[in-house]
Amino acid sequence: MPQVNVTIAGKAYRMACGEGEEAHLEELARFYDGKIGEMREAFGEIGDMRLHVMAALMVADEMSELRQRLAKLESDLAATQGDAGAADQRLSEVEDRAAEALVGAAERIEGVARSLIPTPVG
Repeated sequence: MPQVNVTIAGKAYRMACGEGEEAHLEELARFYDGKIGEMREAFGEIGDMRLHVMAALMVADEMSELRQRLAKLESDLAATQGDAGAADQRLSEVEDRAAEALVGAAERIEGVARSLIPTPVG
């Protein structure tokens, strides 16, 4: 199993990860380290444990907001797909009625054409 060295809040950590996930783990560590840096900038030196807890809560809050937005987007997409399905059904019904009207018109035209053809006198 691959291992990656990451630095968070000035401390190095050796982390195991799945094959091919090294770059992703390093990116996550940089992201989390950035959150700790934001907390440190906003509140000064308030202790490592408190910084980590505050940064973790900040990340959890962002994740919660993103989940809510995702749920809303999924709901909107489902509604749009439902609307599209209803529109497809209506279109199919309109096409069926148009086809029936065309068949009726063709039959009437054939009838008129037959009436215009002189019948042979015997």
